[in-house]
Amino acid sequence: MEDRCRGSLLSHLPSLLLLFQLSFAGSPEEFVVIGPSDPIVAMLGGDVMLPCHLSPAMDMENMELRWFRSKFSEAAFIYQNQQEQREEQLAQYAGRTSLVKDFLTQGEAAMRIHKVQAFDNGLYTCLFRKGTFYEEANLELMVAGVGSAPQVHIQGPEEDGIRVMCMASGWFPKPQVQWRALSGEKFLTFSETYAQDAEGLYSVEAALVVRDSSSGNVTCSVLNPILGQEKVMAIFIPEPFFPQTSPWKPAFMVTLTVLTLLIFGAAYYTKREHTAKQQERQEWEKLHRDKEEDQQTKEKVLKDRGKVGQGSRPVSVAAGAEDELTAGPLAWSKWLRRSRDDSWSCGVSMDLELGLLLGYGEVLLWVLQVQSLLFLGMRVHAYFPLSFR
Repeated sequence: MEDRCRGSLLSHLPSLLLLFQLSFAGSPEEFVVIGPSDPIVAMLGGDVMLPCHLSPAMDMENMELRWFRSKFSEAAFIYQNQQEQREEQLAQYAGRTSLVKDFLTQGEAAMRIHKVQAFDNGLYTCLFRKGTFYEEANLELMVAGVGSAPQVHIQGPEEDGIRVMCMASGWFPKPQVQWRALSGEKFLTFSETYAQDAEGLYSVEAALVVRDSSSGNVTCSVLNPILGQEKVMAIFIPEPFFPQTSPWKPAFMVTLTVLTLLIFGAAYYTKREHTAKQQERQEWEKLHRDKEEDQQTKEKVLKDRGKVGQGSRPVSVAAGAEDELTAGPLAWSKWLRRSRDDSWSCGVSMDLELGLLLGYGEVLLWVLQVQSLLFLGMRVHAYFPLSFR
């Protein structure tokens, strides 16, 4: 019995080895999906195919084939159970997509898009599934369209020049605008405005201010960045259209500048003079107050000095008169005089006389009036004027 079982196992050994190899070799359903490595360019309004193929190559008739956008549910085309499925298809692709079946048995399939629109531009994913196994690949579709030729016209004078407008529409993607002079030199400073219509196509308005009257022809070109195609339109600007520069304008600007400087200078000088006069007036008022206080002080001192000495008596002196009195060994004289200019002078004298001259505008103090009998009756007067202001 044991020999019989051993012989049975030996007879099935080749089959067991084959099953063991198949289990490690992998499932025959596995494959890899490969898409194009470069973006696919499609023209607006035309047809385009988005191909994908299997590696290794195998029959795809019984597989599920799906092309979708960024999400699995955003299907552009679905092929399942050997027919097209439209339930999950986006409305924008309804009636515009189909399957190229020519090479399904060789592992190649492609989705065709009819009447390409701007909406079709972007990334796609192709997913192939057989049973429970599936693989996918990514591909990119670049839609390009050349719109209308630019329309160029003169809008009018602006900023010491002429404003020129350039307009074009129906371009995709966003076009590039260039301005050139007759010499071929590019204008680098200009403004441009873009807008998209309901179909996603671009329109552009570009404005250029031409300041050089010798420019002559000005060219506006609109370029498609994907196709490298451009459309050009030129316009001639006659020299009389440019604003004429007045020869008096520079002289007027210089005169205006000089007048402005003079006005500011006069205003500054007037303000400075007014400030100086105000300060001078304040100083004069202060000096006047000081003089009044000083005059009162001096009068009080003279009054007190008139009372000095033994047996002295008060003396009344009228204007223009002089009087003398003797008190002890000293001889005193007191006088008050009014001059022609309405100034007053008064004095008290003895052997060493002290005089005070009061004036309207200033106070002069002169001292040391010396009289001596030692010099044969000669009278010496020494004046030391001190001015108080």
